Amino acid sequence: MEQADQQRLDRHFMARALALTRRGLGRSSPNPAVGALVVAEGRIVGRGWHVKKGQPHAEPLALAQAGAAARGATLYVTLEPCNHQGATPPCTQAILRAGVARVVYGAGDPNPTVAGGGGAFLAGRGLAVEAGVLAEQCAFEHRFFLTHITKGRPHVILKTAATLDGKTATASGDSRWITGPASRRFVHRLRGWCDCVCVGVGTALVDDPQLTCRLPGGRDPLRVIVDSRLRIDHRAKVFDPAAGGGCLVACGPLARPADMERLRAVGAEVLRLSPAAGGGLDLAELLDHLGRRGVIGMLLEGGATLAWGFLSQGLVDEVMYFFAPKLLGGATAAPMLGGAGVAAMAQAIELGAPRLRRFNPDVLLWASLAAPVDHAR
Repeated sequence: MEQADQQRLDRHFMARALALTRRGLGRSSPNPAVGALVVAEGRIVGRGWHVKKGQPHAEPLALAQAGAAARGATLYVTLEPCNHQGATPPCTQAILRAGVARVVYGAGDPNPTVAGGGGAFLAGRGLAVEAGVLAEQCAFEHRFFLTHITKGRPHVILKTAATLDGKTATASGDSRWITGPASRRFVHRLRGWCDCVCVGVGTALVDDPQLTCRLPGGRDPLRVIVDSRLRIDHRAKVFDPAAGGGCLVACGPLARPADMERLRAVGAEVLRLSPAAGGGLDLAELLDHLGRRGVIGMLLEGGATLAWGFLSQGLVDEVMYFFAPKLLGGATAAPMLGGAGVAAMAQAIELGAPRLRRFNPDVLLWASLAAPVDHAR
């Protein structure tokens, strides 16, 4: 086969493998939601994705489905196969046992115990190994895992719904609903993909949100409330014991022990944070705590002050701004971002090239931060 034809085939099948990754999002953490295909003579004979932590990875599942057809076939996998013993055996061993002739993977695994190991190990055993096929797309799909491995904390998505004049609520505080049903359904899907959803106490007091994933078969995330003085009511909906995922309240050094015990009595976890150098709470401490417990994706939903706190401390990885074709006006209507802001345009937090997506009638602007900068230090 001509090299150009092989490259086209590799991209085609890797794209098919990428489509499988989303089936495991939010359920495989802290492991990546990998997708894998086994292809023999141009035909897919095995499919797999990482369904849940502790269960087999995508590669062994795809190889098991392929059975004898895997011998001499090509394995396409969105992330470099693991070559270490964890909760499950190394995927490289399953690949060798299956008799695969060629392995094509997308993103490399930066884990210090894995980096370069899987691909190099297989190549050293005589397999043809092709790395970096649709690498950028694969890295994007695995961004929660990659951020967690390289930074030790969750990947943070700042999500905001606003009118075209940048308001998230009217001057009276009314915010339901800015965006339409299609946008709100997608946000519930995001909650199911992320391990936790986080809001500030202002949002919790005004909206009394459930912060659950209200889609059929959806998974409720851990609910995180940042409340420096523990003003939240212990009867708030986020403490509903019927919801899954649990609830964590992050407070500051001035929070009273009696208030901490009041929340613990309704099943909440309370975490005391240190002050940040530039004011507010040290949100990196919160993310470090979540990272240690295996949380790899956070959906930050508001409000404006907390959003600026995460941005100014260099802790946001991407933004999702849902804009509705509405105008509110009013100097006192709620803005998208609060806090002190920056003093000069040269200090502006820059974003990468945005992706645009329609959720009729709304528009989603979706972008990664170009270079996160800690403006609080």
